[in-house]
Amino acid sequence: MRQATTILTFDTPGRGLTDITRAIAVWQREIGIGEGLLTLLCRHTSASLLIQENAAREVRSDLVAWLDRVAPEGAYYDHDDEGPDDMPAHLKATLTGVNLSIPVIGGQMSLGTWQGIYLAEHRRMPHQREVALHLFGA
Repeated sequence: MRQATTILTFDTPGRGLTDITRAIAVWQREIGIGEGLLTLLCRHTSASLLIQENAAREVRSDLVAWLDRVAPEGAYYDHDDEGPDDMPAHLKATLTGVNLSIPVIGGQMSLGTWQGIYLAEHRRMPHQREVALHLFGA
């Protein structure tokens, strides 16, 4: 059994979903572990990770709009240290999660046909985000 780790950095344009599937797949193939488990961790509390449809862009925009309705900005939060989108961003990250586990089978992540890996930026302003990767297998 082997294992490999890295931290990938991504620039986000602000609130929305950034497809990071390709960057992760490139790293995974370079490592050369054909069978195993890939785990990902978003190293932030106001951003998260999702596996979501990669075909229809409306799915992503609808998801962002839904999260805005579920955790809206407003004066009803005590925590607003970094602005009015701060606490809603933490709530959205709690709802969507910061880690993923993806089996690697036959040298590839075993994502479904219409699945992609997305870094969800829950803040309005652009940020630089880090995702830690750990691949364990043979």
